[in-house]
Amino acid sequence: MSTSPWPPPPPLIGALLRVPAQAIHRRIIDGLNAAGFEELRLPHIAVLQFPGPDGVRPTTLAERAGISKQAMNQLLRSLEAVGYIARLEGEEDRRSRAVRLTKRGRAAYLKIADILRDVEREWSAELGAKPFAELKALLARVWESPLTWPDVRKRRDGRARKPLSEE
Repeated sequence: MSTSPWPPPPPLIGALLRVPAQAIHRRIIDGLNAAGFEELRLPHIAVLQFPGPDGVRPTTLAERAGISKQAMNQLLRSLEAVGYIARLEGEEDRRSRAVRLTKRGRAAYLKIADILRDVEREWSAELGAKPFAELKALLARVWESPLTWPDVRKRRDGRARKPLSEE
């Protein structure tokens, strides 16, 4: 017998953020596929999400996406095989590898921005311009909050990492 309350309580913040994010991810993939980037699937969002993979190490991409290094490397291999990225030796450390978008990868990344601008216009029309602007402003505050980045911002040795915008 279930001990869950019925009817279920209203959704909490996790669901309120997750469900729209998942809808946006599906929209991105559908738009990319329709635009000729047929090889891209939902898991590839982990690589192509803002701020993008160009010049970033696979380990950092895995941390951003919240997945294992092995899972990230599998995604990178699949994107490399179909021509969206290349993995090159790091400029400072020859043992490290950096991800670079190819011409096709840059085109897909630019298409993602177009799709997201369409989503923003639609959501603004649905919610109203002022409420949508307020939503974006509040989400930007959450984005910048140390509550959002506590685990990603600390290295294993306890020292702080650079902000994501500086990586």
